[in-house]
Amino acid sequence: MDTLPLPAGGSAAAPPAPDELRELYSLMAAVRHLDVAAVAWQRQGIIPGYAPELGQEAAQVGSAYAVDTARDFVFPTYRETGVARAMGVNMVEYMSTHKATWHGGLYDPRKSRLAPIQAVVAGSVLHAVGWAHGQTLDGSDAVAMTYLGDGASSQGDVHEAMNFAALLKAPVVFFVQNNGWAISLSSERQVAGGSVAARGAGYGIPGVQVDGNDVLAVLGATRRAFAHCRTGNGPVIIEAMTYRRGPHSTSDDPGRYRSLDEEREGAGEDPLHRFRQQLLADGVADEGFFARTEASAVAEAEKIREGLQALGPRPGREMFDLVFQEATPTLQSQAASWREESEHV
Repeated sequence: MDTLPLPAGGSAAAPPAPDELRELYSLMAAVRHLDVAAVAWQRQGIIPGYAPELGQEAAQVGSAYAVDTARDFVFPTYRETGVARAMGVNMVEYMSTHKATWHGGLYDPRKSRLAPIQAVVAGSVLHAVGWAHGQTLDGSDAVAMTYLGDGASSQGDVHEAMNFAALLKAPVVFFVQNNGWAISLSSERQVAGGSVAARGAGYGIPGVQVDGNDVLAVLGATRRAFAHCRTGNGPVIIEAMTYRRGPHSTSDDPGRYRSLDEEREGAGEDPLHRFRQQLLADGVADEGFFARTEASAVAEAEKIREGLQALGPRPGREMFDLVFQEATPTLQSQAASWREESEHV
């Protein structure tokens, strides 16, 4: 489905240039290697937990590539490693959150234009609508993009966010990664009507359902959505149909609710392989390019691992510093007790 009007003038954005196509593939390859490595790091005890995104590289890179980091702002969940990488966030600082080194990661949200990782299911959508409404009050043409999954779409917070975004004509893109599974529950069993994008009609919000394994289709839809929002037309819903090829998290066992045959059937063609074949067929890239890209991605993941392992623990007393603007007597007492027991002060 696609109810998003074309931009004024009747034409969509120009297709990506050859150098942009190669950059998109390089980003996807870097994300793939980092994602696979992060699962291994969890098994090795380097990080305590991680939410894999295997199979969702096209959806994340394609959408994030449309963001203008000079003015827009992105509100992620806990699974947007590819979004962070495509936006140029320092990945050691981003992954520090998965190491539980610091509350919201060591990266600077204002500078990177990526809000802290949101672990509350559907929590990021509310923040995005508030920020986007603030832009309309300031007369800015900046756009917010918030990520959510098909499972999160069943949360009441999503209804409230979409309803208020439509009423306020807030410039926000609701980017839904429908990866087929809400942890252990299939989309068929928890998304009424079969489509999240179709729900937009009830709010008066245009919606687009796109092939989430086609990076160019995702990029095109996201650029159209941003153009729609920038001209004061209000929010857009994009539903990228993809597939979660791995577990929901490193503590999940997908074998308990789906078979390997079901995984193979549902996953379809690998988004990286698909894009690679397209670039080869169009003469945009050759085998030498892919070999260099592969080597670069492997080296990058290794460098991030080294950076993560070099991070020392933060002082425990910091857990009391950012709770309230002015510390309460109770908090001060707790902090004093902690220092006495832990630091012997």
